[in-house]
Amino acid sequence: MTRAKTNSAGATPARRKRRPASFLTPDLILDTAMAVIERDGPEALTFRRLGTDLGADHTAVLRHFRSKDDLLLGLAARLVSDALHDFAPSESWRETLASLARRIRAACLQHPGVAVLVAARTSRREPEFQGADVVIGALLEAGLQGREAASYYRALAETALAVSAFEASFNVLEKGVQEGDRLAWRREYLTASPQRYPNLAQVAPYLAEIDEEDQFETSLGLLLDAVELRAQRARGEESEHTEN
Repeated sequence: MTRAKTNSAGATPARRKRRPASFLTPDLILDTAMAVIERDGPEALTFRRLGTDLGADHTAVLRHFRSKDDLLLGLAARLVSDALHDFAPSESWRETLASLARRIRAACLQHPGVAVLVAARTSRREPEFQGADVVIGALLEAGLQGREAASYYRALAETALAVSAFEASFNVLEKGVQEGDRLAWRREYLTASPQRYPNLAQVAPYLAEIDEEDQFETSLGLLLDAVELRAQRARGEESEHTEN
C-alpha cells in the first residue's frame, strides 16, 4: 500500500470547490458586496474577496461589473432601490417628498458602511431615474417648473443623501467614540464659559435633547418649507403675468 503524497506542512489542504460562473447574478454579487462592506469595512471589498465569498473565480464577477467603480455605482443604485421598494406617491406632494427622504435615510442606516462609500455617487441606473421622476413629479405638482424644479430636485436628493450619509458615518464609528461625541453635548457644551460664548450658553441645555432624527426632520422641513414658499411665489408671478 502506498501513501498519498503530502507537502512538507502535512496533509494537502482542501480547496474550496468553485461553482460554475452561470449561477452568478448582479443581485447576488451586490448582496455579497454589501455584506463584505458591513462586516469588514470598505477596504475589504475587492474582486478577489468577492470571488472567495461567492465560491467563484473573481474574473466571473467582472462579467457583470466591469470595474470596481461600476460595482460601486451598482451599490449606489441598490440603496435607492431599497428606498423605493413598494413606494407609492401620496396625494400630497409634500408628503411624497418627505416619505421618500425618510426611506432614503432608512436605507442608508440599514447599510451604513455602504452609504458612506457611495452616497455621493450618481448611479445613472434605473432606480435613480425612477426616484428622480417621483421627486420631480412632486415638485411640478407643487407648482415649480423648469430650472427651478431641476434645482430643487438636486437640492432635495443631495440633502437627503448627505444628511443620511453623515449619520451613517457616525454609526460606523467605534461605540466608545460614538458615546464620547454624544456626551459632549451634555458635558463640554454645558460647561462652556458663558462669558466667552454667551449665545451658546443660552441654548446649550437644549442641544443634548436633539437627536439624529430631530436633525433629519429639521433639515427636511426647512427644505420643504422653501419649496412651498418658492412654489407660492411662482404661482403669484404666473398669475400676475396672466393678468397683465
